[in-house]
Amino acid sequence: MPLYEHVFLARQDLAQAQVDALAENATKIIEDNGGKVVKTETWGLRSLAYRIQKNRKAHYVMLDVDAPAPVVAELERQTQINEDVVRYMTIKVDAHEQGPSAMMRRNERSDRGGRGRDDRGGRGDRDDRGPRRDREDRDS
Repeated sequence: MPLYEHVFLARQDLAQAQVDALAENATKIIEDNGGKVVKTETWGLRSLAYRIQKNRKAHYVMLDVDAPAPVVAELERQTQINEDVVRYMTIKVDAHEQGPSAMMRRNERSDRGGRGRDDRGGRGDRDDRGPRRDREDRDS
């Protein structure tokens, strides 16, 4: 059967339990029609690049799906009807990614470092620029 990745964005005002219920509903749709959900990842509440339907943030959920095309079409139809889902995207892939996705690895990296995105540390690699000139020195 073909392999798909289905990502949907749920409204920001939903509780995590409601987002989990949306993921379970999508899983039920797939399994009732003869497909299989290999993996489900909840990426959490993240900021959007631009406002969508007055939402600045959204809950991100990804499903790795092993199902025929009509099952995916039914999943997308049901997702369009649901007013709690702001956006969704389904893509066909050659193989599912083993282990956590790139989004989950990114969250793990930021949790253990403590320094944020920049791992270079301070500015110790810069040379000393010498004494600072006053404004009067520059004008003359």
